[in-house]
Amino acid sequence: MIKSMTGFGRCEVEEGSRKFSVEMKSVNHRYLDVNIKMPKKLGFFESSIRNELKNYIQRGKVDMFITYEDFSENNVCIKYNKELAGEYLKYLKEMAEEFDLDNDIRVSTLSRYPEVFSMEEQTADEEEIWKVLVKAIDGAAEGFVESRIKEGKNLAEDLISKLDGMLEHVAYIEERSPQIIEEYRKKLDERVREMLEDANVDETRLLTEVTIFADKVCVDEELVRLRSHIETMKQALIEGGGIGRKLDFIAQEMNREANTILSKANDLTISNRGIELKTEIEKVREQIQNIE
Repeated sequence: MIKSMTGFGRCEVEEGSRKFSVEMKSVNHRYLDVNIKMPKKLGFFESSIRNELKNYIQRGKVDMFITYEDFSENNVCIKYNKELAGEYLKYLKEMAEEFDLDNDIRVSTLSRYPEVFSMEEQTADEEEIWKVLVKAIDGAAEGFVESRIKEGKNLAEDLISKLDGMLEHVAYIEERSPQIIEEYRKKLDERVREMLEDANVDETRLLTEVTIFADKVCVDEELVRLRSHIETMKQALIEGGGIGRKLDFIAQEMNREANTILSKANDLTISNRGIELKTEIEKVREQIQNIE
């Protein structure tokens, strides 16, 4: 199957006290380029996320957005710093003695000093978090791939239609080319006879000139190669897979053959067909850029 490099997928998974939302979208790119935006607390999963995505994506610029909610009530605890409280109390007593002040320190007062009590988030179970997160990632990736396949199918159908149209142009040029040589021979024969009037025409010299002309305008090899490239591309589209780079190379070769045909054209109708071929090839090349 053919996959487009443009896709979108979204999935939301909630288990226990955890909820993950994953959204991903992509555009065409020469290589795989993944940009992940997620809460800092999930940063240690980045390498695992990238490895998981490689199971679904080969090429494309992918933007992934992850949101995380934890509804548990016991994920934060209070930490009492006994040593620091003792230090505060020690120096407060010294101040009272040194300056002859009342030592009115109460527990409620001491507890409000910095860092005596602090809120601390409990260490999360990475394995349990990953089990939920990877479900959301896989769900989003599956929807993402499905959208790529759907668009890829439409791309393949359109490309095959364009390739069939190009084969019609090739067939016309193949049929028209011999006619050009025959028409040239007739015109040359008429002109020579007009110039020489009743004198005998050197058929050998005439044949030589026609042969030289035929060699200059002959595009048989180019047409054979171009037809082969078109058929190869059609077959690749039918077989599917990650063929984006391969198709791009074939399109470059097709364009080279079309340029040669156009440069050798000595006939208006063939020139027009050559221009049509180049136009269609350019359209194909543009669409190929969006195939994985």
